[in-house]
Parts: sequence; structure tokens; C-alpha cells
Amino acid sequence: MKNQVQIGSTPDGLMLHQRKLIFVDLETTGANQLTDRITEIGIVCVEQGIVERWSTLVNPEMPIPPFIEQLTGISNDMVRDAPLLATLAPALAARLEGGLFIAHNARFDSGFLNSGLAGAGLRLHNDILCTVKLSRKLYPQHAKHSLDSLIIRHELQPQARHRALADADLLWQFWQIIQSEIAPETFTAALAKVLRPHRAP
Repeated sequence: MKNQVQIGSTPDGLMLHQRKLIFVDLETTGANQLTDRITEIGIVCVEQGIVERWSTLVNPEMPIPPFIEQLTGISNDMVRDAPLLATLAPALAARLEGGLFIAHNARFDSGFLNSGLAGAGLRLHNDILCTVKLSRKLYPQHAKHSLDSLIIRHELQPQARHRALADADLLWQFWQIIQSEIAPETFTAALAKVLRPHRAP
């Protein structure tokens, strides 16, 4: 059995101005973490004022259903020669190291990554923040908090939809907007309620 390697653990709680922020989005072959696989990873990393974008297609080692291909534009031909997740694991671990993992419906993205990384002896050890939950706390007057709803409500500028890096960048845009719209104490209080700190299994 391979040793589990800790990725991304940091002790500084809500001191977000000192933290590495990692906005993550995945495209997958479907929604079932047990049977489906990742086809694309997009990451926007923000640290000390520097923004770095990284993305890669992933060979899921299974066919992409026609519906998913139509939704994402990612075809079987596109991923046929893409690297396997196990091959990408060391580079991915380095990018996630020491950061706050931020995703829309974060349980989906973190769950898929944990399932995929397990074969390489890796596991996420990041604190996790879900922007769906954060939006609900900050804007309770609105009923819908999907990414499409956030695009319309906050006038986000999508490069594309259902492509990993473009959607991760939308989360970074949303993060910047709420910093300007929400009072710091309100923002901090909402974060305290929705941030899920890493706890060792």
C-alpha cells in the first residue's frame, strides 16, 4: 500500500490575505465519483498578488458520453493522447500545496480529485471553500447560486462554459467582485460558517 502524502494543509485559518488561493474546476465523464473520470483540470492560483493559470486535458481511460462531449466540447480524440491523472499527480500536488481549495460545488471537485489521486498514493489535505455555499451566505436574497446565475447576477465575463480553466477563472472573478461588494466583517463571518478545514482521517 502506498503512503498517503499530505497536500495543501495550512494552519492560518481565515487569514486569507496571507494565503495561497486555488480556484479549481474539473470536467469529467459524468457525475459519479466511483465510475466516472476526470477529463480536464483547470486551476487559477493567486498568491501574493501573482495570478497563475494552469490547465490540462486528462485521459480518462474510458469513453466520454455523447452528452458530455456536447456539453464540454471535449471529445475522445482530444483526450486520447492526453496524460493520465497518475502521471499528472506530482505536478498537481505541487500546485495544490499550501493552498485554500476553492470550487463551485467543492464536494464534487475535491471528491473526484481524491478518487483520482488515491491511485498515486496522494490525497487532498487542503482546507476547502465552496463558492455555492459562500454565495448563499452572502446573497441570501437570491434563490439561485449556480455558476450561470452568478455570471448573470455579477456580470462575470466567461471565456467559455464547461471548460475547466475558463470556469475556474469565473470563480476568481466572483471572488474579486465580492471583495468590493461585501463589508470585510460580513465576508469574514460568512467564511467562518462555510469554510471546511482539513481534518486528518
